Amino acid sequence: MKVGILSGSGASEAVAQAMESALRERGCFGACFHGTEEIGGVDRLIVLGGDGTVLHAAKRAAVLHIPLVGVNFGTLGFLTEFEKEDWLAAVELATSATASALSRSLIEAEVGEGHFLCLNEVSVQREIAAGERAHIASVSASLEGGDEGIFRADGLIVSTPTGSTAYSLSAGGCIMTPDCNAFLLTPVCAFSLRSRPMVLSDDSVLCVKAATRPLLVYGDGEFLGKLGEGEGIRIRKSSASAVFLTREGRGFLRRITEKIN
Repeated sequence: MKVGILSGSGASEAVAQAMESALRERGCFGACFHGTEEIGGVDRLIVLGGDGTVLHAAKRAAVLHIPLVGVNFGTLGFLTEFEKEDWLAAVELATSATASALSRSLIEAEVGEGHFLCLNEVSVQREIAAGERAHIASVSASLEGGDEGIFRADGLIVSTPTGSTAYSLSAGGCIMTPDCNAFLLTPVCAFSLRSRPMVLSDDSVLCVKAATRPLLVYGDGEFLGKLGEGEGIRIRKSSASAVFLTREGRGFLRRITEKIN
């Protein structure tokens, strides 16, 4: 078994070197990576960093079918399995032939001619130009072949279950367990108090359009493009999934209560 290490910051370099030694002792070392584009040629991956580092590594690992385990060097660490002082336990889990695994769904978004994978969410937001009056956005959303619904808000977030604890949660969305087969639609600062987050099955294609004014499109916090009036994006569940190695007896509810509280 070849195990790679992705080090997301200088603060994790010493731990990465210690992990390398521990993996070599087990005959499992593959390579050290310093960027997600370098990932490849390994059977499993240990990611040292915060949720942002794990987020980007997971999308690359999903395409390559590489299970990963995260070690938290950030703040909350929703996506990490271990804290930095428990790095040796992460090595043991990564080299275990019987480790439990959790598959997390990804979103595939079509924005213009581009296709993008997102682990957390795709969001559309109103554009505010300097010196211009700010207007509320009208965002239409529909399941393929169905009628459109209109959200009047600063924007709309379409998240995976994994992303339900990210941007969507900050905007008032609910928390979903990672094994849910659903999309969560969360309006951002909705015009109506009766506009609430909605949970939809992820087995259909979701179409999101700029109903009246241009919208900016972001995926996992990265700019993906701009929609003119009447233009839209298509969102579907990806055939790829990110596989996270997990410890026995450490459930999702326990993790959430620890991190949020």
